[in-house]
Amino acid sequence: MGMHKADITLDVLGFHCPIPVHETKRALEGLHFGNILLVMADDPETKVDIPALLIRSGDTLLSIEEEAGEYHFRIRKETF
Repeated sequence: MGMHKADITLDVLGFHCPIPVHETKRALEGLHFGNILLVMADDPETKVDIPALLIRSGDTLLSIEEEAGEYHFRIRKETF
């Protein structure tokens, strides 16, 4: 588990592109500045797609953890 406690968790395990990225974007839109979003995914494409989304959105990728085919992204909401 990462050092940043999540304010909300988004479980997109079992879903493939573009659903994890679309749902991550939607979840971020509902967060307040400084909130932490934990995204749990198992689509390998998310390792590229979610960081690319965050470059466009201006939010911060705090960490990516990979274990047993699952990827856990911790993201801090930066924009209003």
